[in-house]
Amino acid sequence: MPTQMDRTSQTWKVTPDLLGIIDASGIFTDTNPAWFTTLGLLPEEIESRQFFDFLHPDDMSRTEAAFERVKQGKPVLQFENRYRHKDGSYRWLSWNAVPEGERFYCSARDVTKAKENAANLASREQEAHFREQFIAVLGHDLRNPLSAIGATLRLLENEPQSAKALEILALGRQSVTRMSALINDILDFARSRLGEGIEITRSDSAELRPVLAQTVEEIRLANPGTPITENYSFTDPLNCDTDRIAQLVSNLLSNAVTHGAQGKPVIVTAREDGSDFTLSVANQGEPIPEATMALLFEPFTRTHTRESQNGLGLGLYIAQQIAKAHGGLIVAASDRQQTIFTLRMPRQG
Repeated sequence: MPTQMDRTSQTWKVTPDLLGIIDASGIFTDTNPAWFTTLGLLPEEIESRQFFDFLHPDDMSRTEAAFERVKQGKPVLQFENRYRHKDGSYRWLSWNAVPEGERFYCSARDVTKAKENAANLASREQEAHFREQFIAVLGHDLRNPLSAIGATLRLLENEPQSAKALEILALGRQSVTRMSALINDILDFARSRLGEGIEITRSDSAELRPVLAQTVEEIRLANPGTPITENYSFTDPLNCDTDRIAQLVSNLLSNAVTHGAQGKPVIVTAREDGSDFTLSVANQGEPIPEATMALLFEPFTRTHTRESQNGLGLGLYIAQQIAKAHGGLIVAASDRQQTIFTLRMPRQG
């Protein structure tokens, strides 16, 4: 560390760190020019004064305890406290202090910006956590009234109604179904983000073929203008959660139908590849831009949004979380010939 004779050295003059020498009473006897750069204080405004004069009131007791340690011959390293700037504001400083006889050699670095960045990051993370908790609670609490609305609509449809009334009731039930799907997506998203992960219930005796066929048929009926072909070459049973795999396939198919070229076929392929099960959904249409590829599985993102598109942009994110819960992964590839999403997962959990 510098001594009084070092005040003329280049290091003493140009280092951005605050350098100082303190006597046993806590008075600065020497300081370098960095004090002015960091705190706006000239040597004559610091030297011959106790360092306590510059401390934030909340840091007094901690700093006094640290000073007692260094007076006992113990170095103090990376000790943080706040010093008052000449303009009245405070700067966070990280100190190293070592004793040498009755003098104590100190260096400090301004860490104010790092402390602010850490505080801002913690605040953003806390806000995100609260937001996701709110989403989870909101989604859960919406389920019961929505179920009641759906049950009421079904009861009304069983009563004598005019053709116009039945049409309105059917539209209402479609809206309830769509809202229910959105709530399920929100809850799945919240669970995955809050650390619980997508819930799956695997079974060694799961028959996946009929589940795939039913899922594809549902998408086919909802999109009569898009031909969907199926190619299956795997054997049941498969160790998986069939409901979740159906959800995954439904999300991939909905994405393919939405973004594929109108009237062009969507192809669903499922097969065995050694000890793995693979499933792919391919469609024709404009290739996905390269900049978008990295964001495909991020929540609340979409590629090419159409006016008719429903949802929150969670479909691919949730599909990927389901794949990961099964020990697998979905990858995407896109060029002028086709866009294809492929799931690969182990046949056995």
